[in-house]
Amino acid sequence: MSETTAKLTLGDETYEFPVLSGTVGPDVIDIRSLYAKSGLFTYDPGFTSTAACDSAITYIDGDKGELLYRGYPIEQLAAKSSYIEVCYLLLYGELPSKAELADFENRVTRHTMVHEQMHYFYRGFRRDAHPMAIVTGVVGAMAAFYHDSTDISDPMQREIASIRMVAKLPTIAAMAYKYSVGQPFVYPRNDLDYASNFLHMCFAVPAEEYKVDPVVAKAMDRIFTLHADHEQNASTSTVRLSGSSDANPFACIAAGVACLWGPAHGGANEAALNMLREIGTVDRIPEFIERAKDKNDPFRLMGFGHRVYKNYDPRAAVMQESAREVLELLGVENNPTLQVAQELEKIALEDPYFVERKLYPNVDFYSGIILDAIGFPTSMFTAIFALSRTVGWIAQWKEMIGDPQKKIGRPRQLYHGATTRDYVDIAQR
Repeated sequence: MSETTAKLTLGDETYEFPVLSGTVGPDVIDIRSLYAKSGLFTYDPGFTSTAACDSAITYIDGDKGELLYRGYPIEQLAAKSSYIEVCYLLLYGELPSKAELADFENRVTRHTMVHEQMHYFYRGFRRDAHPMAIVTGVVGAMAAFYHDSTDISDPMQREIASIRMVAKLPTIAAMAYKYSVGQPFVYPRNDLDYASNFLHMCFAVPAEEYKVDPVVAKAMDRIFTLHADHEQNASTSTVRLSGSSDANPFACIAAGVACLWGPAHGGANEAALNMLREIGTVDRIPEFIERAKDKNDPFRLMGFGHRVYKNYDPRAAVMQESAREVLELLGVENNPTLQVAQELEKIALEDPYFVERKLYPNVDFYSGIILDAIGFPTSMFTAIFALSRTVGWIAQWKEMIGDPQKKIGRPRQLYHGATTRDYVDIAQR
């Protein structure tokens, strides 16, 4: 039991609860015995003051603007590592040796193809189906194609399912894109790295050769890395809640994809890009700034501020650098959208209204610009987010499955409905 305790006094009764400490971050009050001791629940809509699990994967300090994967700052990983190495780190807890990385990369590469019958599955969707609708359905359907990796009690099957999802999500997302534009599916290539392979599957056509530019591939790899995990957010919590019922891993990740689809979660970069396009040119920025400050105007600046970060989003600085590199490479360094973005960022860092409210640009502010410049339609943005986040979801799911304290999720409620009443026959209503 913790040496420190918290006391709760209700009338004449006082209850004590242990205070637990992690390696970093705020202490937590262990209220697991609250109902048994007092007959009361806590009330916490959105779970903003509730720690629902123990985890050793990702840590965020919103006040400092800090994001750590297994203790490593995201800035260092984005600058020195690769997405596939970050995948290994998240899944296994440590950075791999050269041999371990080569083995892991080989295992992922050898699983990038999807079952050939899954190609026919896509034909059941309308041509104008949103890519996220397709990805959600296909990921869930993986349980129907890969029966040999659905037994969560078998560590080897859990491992195989994990590798399969990391490997196949780019293929599934690329196929969703190809289907939406009426082009033939492009098979994965084992001679390309993870990001380059995804870009090739999206933009190559049988009629001519497509070469992936290393600058674009690097930017894509960074986007994957920066979105790989983000602690106990809505979609990650959805994966954990689904997994708490012992559902198969493909169903759990499909649930995460569905949650990510929400515009308040994964669709933020699409909304930010649409806002920049609405503003159009730098000379119109003052008009929209005034609208943003007007409480009676429904207009909101998208891509600014974050529910967790109360400082500069550490991922935004990396994305800003990548945005400039990609736009310069593609000959659109004078892109009015980027000019608007840069001026808005300058204002946000200087204007007292934004500074006092700590409305700094976040990662969505720049990632949408990069994806648009590469050639992705806005409908693909969230699907790319989903394939990036898959490894984080899997790491969180595997950690939960191995937790001896695991219980099926069962939040309580504050009931405001009718009390007990008798049924009235229909003729007398």
